[in-house]
Amino acid sequence: MVTLAGDVLARYRRFSLYNSPYVAHDHGCAIDLYPGDGRERATDAPSPVAGEVLDTRAVRAPPKAYAAERDHLILVDTGEHVARMLHVEPSVSAGDRVEVGDPLGTLVRAGFFAPWVDNHIHLGFRPREANHYRAAGSVPIEVGATVDPLPWDGTGRVREVGRTYVVLDAPAHPAPGERFVGIAGGDGVVLDGGCPHYDGGGALVPPGSAAPGTLTLAGSPVGRLGENGRDVRWDAIEVRANGTPITGISLFCARDEAFGAKLVCPDATFEMGEAVRVTVSPIP
Repeated sequence: MVTLAGDVLARYRRFSLYNSPYVAHDHGCAIDLYPGDGRERATDAPSPVAGEVLDTRAVRAPPKAYAAERDHLILVDTGEHVARMLHVEPSVSAGDRVEVGDPLGTLVRAGFFAPWVDNHIHLGFRPREANHYRAAGSVPIEVGATVDPLPWDGTGRVREVGRTYVVLDAPAHPAPGERFVGIAGGDGVVLDGGCPHYDGGGALVPPGSAAPGTLTLAGSPVGRLGENGRDVRWDAIEVRANGTPITGISLFCARDEAFGAKLVCPDATFEMGEAVRVTVSPIP
């Protein structure tokens, strides 16, 4: 397991270990890091690692009307592992030395993204002897930062409207910029992932804490914690917003003031300022 230090994470406004449908994120073996201030779509890609660039490579991405045809892979030798980064068109080349915070290039909106996902750096770590080009095979990542769980009763008002999502003003970040927060899934537990639109998710549990076996969201059960104490298997559930079925809830960790419940709802329409109540119920 590799620990990503708190001072590295603090360079980004948001992160997620599990909020992706791709195999590279299984068991929290990759992390998505979101640069920028959230006021506009980020393009700069500050490096989360230090080391020597081993290789850069363009890769074909799934065809999407809103996305670039090609994504990019950057490999960096950190000394103990090889860091594997995606979604950045590189301005660095093999043999270059980078430090944490150095520019890697320009963020790419690739076809690997769902339309409601913002620009980010995908980061995984491989053993030095491993195949660095395969999608799977990275080691689990541990978050070296405290993430405060915020209780949420499923209500809020729409503060942001996108074509495929809305963001509510609740739960509100109590101290933007100071600490990371996430939506609570129980006492001391933060939920991470796409619930239930991705196969599974994860839970961030403070070291030494006893996490509940059953996790909740908006007051209702949504899944169970796996044997490794991190993975979550979602129950067969339906999420509704003001009675309308929606795709799900995007769960992540954030330190910016724009944090709030993000509802994935490409087939629903909500207005700015509209009061919303989210309910979760089992599918018979």
